[in-house]
Amino acid sequence: MPVAEATGAATVSAEDDHRIAAAVASFERNHDSFDNFARSLMACLLDDHLLGGMIHFIRHRVKAADSLRAKLQRLAAEDEVDPIDESNLFSRVTDLAGLRLIHLHTDQIKAMRPRILAVLEANRYRIIGTPVAYCWDVEYRRLFEDVGLRAEEADSMYTTVHYDVQSRQKTPITCELQVRSLVDEVWGEVSHRVNYPVQSPSEACRDQLKVLARLTSGCGRLVDSIFKTHGDAVAERP
Repeated sequence: MPVAEATGAATVSAEDDHRIAAAVASFERNHDSFDNFARSLMACLLDDHLLGGMIHFIRHRVKAADSLRAKLQRLAAEDEVDPIDESNLFSRVTDLAGLRLIHLHTDQIKAMRPRILAVLEANRYRIIGTPVAYCWDVEYRRLFEDVGLRAEEADSMYTTVHYDVQSRQKTPITCELQVRSLVDEVWGEVSHRVNYPVQSPSEACRDQLKVLARLTSGCGRLVDSIFKTHGDAVAERP
């Protein structure tokens, strides 16, 4: 899920290993196309004068070959019926390139969502599938649904909005755009280091991450409240 990289391979057959090696080699040959698309999409989002003012920071990455190999090995171990290979890699794996857009508080999604859609439409980028807001908090779930996002609960208590954006190139290049608040980024970075893609063997650690998710959610509400209180005070100023 997250943009940052991780490894964690599974044991696969020699046939699967050969197929995966060919897929990874194809990706490496097209690495620059993914990098260029991610950079182009990032520039478009930053250049929008309304959206740019709400972005705290944004960064891009292209998946490392070792990370892709490990992911394909895990997927091969889980699905023997419909394997990913060189011919379908770019359509089946949508996070070969990724952007992470961080904003200060969750309530900003009300204004950011239409601007993101406007930027994608203006630049003739396609959204593949349905954007999803991964969210476990019931109140924030309603917020995401009110702006037209499909909300799904992640058992890990992960909170982020995902868009799969496709380029205009002849060879389809897809970039995963993740949008989340600064406090959710704290949880995401900590969880990613110890609990993704393979769960931490420590039950205590997994429980602590759930506590951290609840703390960051409460912190998110406080940050929303601070900005609302400030905005109301400015509006009432004579």
